[in-house]
Amino acid sequence: MRILILTQKIGVNDPVLGFFHSWVEEFAKNFEKITLICLEKGECNLPANVKVLSLGKEKLSDNSFKLSALRKIRYAIYFWKYIWRERKNYDFVFVHMNQEYVLLGGIFWKIFGKKIYMWRNHYSGSFITDIAAAFCAKVFCTSKYSYTAKYKNRVLMPVGVDTSKFIKLESSKVYKVRNSILFLGRIAPSKNVHIFIEALGLLKKQGIDFNADIYGDALPRDIPYFDKIKSRVRELGLEGVLKFYAGVPNHQTPEIYNTREIFVNLSPSGMYDKTIFEAMACGCLVLASNDNLKGQIDTRLVIDDRDAEEAAKRISVILSLSEEDKQKIISDNIRFAETHSLNALSERLDSIISI
Repeated sequence: MRILILTQKIGVNDPVLGFFHSWVEEFAKNFEKITLICLEKGECNLPANVKVLSLGKEKLSDNSFKLSALRKIRYAIYFWKYIWRERKNYDFVFVHMNQEYVLLGGIFWKIFGKKIYMWRNHYSGSFITDIAAAFCAKVFCTSKYSYTAKYKNRVLMPVGVDTSKFIKLESSKVYKVRNSILFLGRIAPSKNVHIFIEALGLLKKQGIDFNADIYGDALPRDIPYFDKIKSRVRELGLEGVLKFYAGVPNHQTPEIYNTREIFVNLSPSGMYDKTIFEAMACGCLVLASNDNLKGQIDTRLVIDDRDAEEAAKRISVILSLSEEDKQKIISDNIRFAETHSLNALSERLDSIISI
């Protein structure tokens, strides 16, 4: 089978989308040929049966194509050029997250008999998403609460964590900092970083011993939000127990997870962040405000109400667990994370597209 994959960015060192490089590596084992079109290309080291075509965002400086409309026209021209030129080199189309690709190429692919599959997992959506989904043979998502979960043609999929890389290291190889709390991900309102900060403030006020780290960057539109976060940290007097770090490539995060005890994720249930499973696989005690996890992991690690008081209370409970309880939870969570492995995702995708 030959497949066309469309994504926003491919690059092993990207702090947000770096994981997709591993996805394509794994998919290449099941497909004869992969043609990949991306908006932006970074550093890649992909198998020989993968051909990468970029729409050229990486070639534009900050001063190039200042008008957004001109940029979009340029990207669209290259997009149509590539899907036409490569039309004999792919039989199926897999669109990752960006519904715009389906809107741009849907009619073309329908005319030429190319089945379209779209991966979109997010709590938000619109009639534009509905139109894109109508072109698709299947719409993939991981969360029962995703906007796309309502479609009749939707298929729930494994999250896709590379469990050959995200593993719990032996204690002799890495030191896990006691009472350490980690927040890793993009700095954005949807990630509820502000709730995390307020929860830390409550823990400090209660005299609970801890240290915390936040790894992540903010998009230009979210910089004011990030500034407010840092200002609130100063107001709460958290400078001595909380450190900020820039976002790091996905392949560097296993070591970070392995040195922290607790990982906190406060994203809405419609998102089902991959970091939840990466942290589990690396032996973190994961606290998440995600209804998908109910009945899947220890109830003490699932936040019902996404607010600072609840988060602080749950973190306090986790810190007070016995070592025996902690190790049992960790072992159970690692087994659960393995059901969402990249290998499981690739096999599932291959079985569906092969029909």
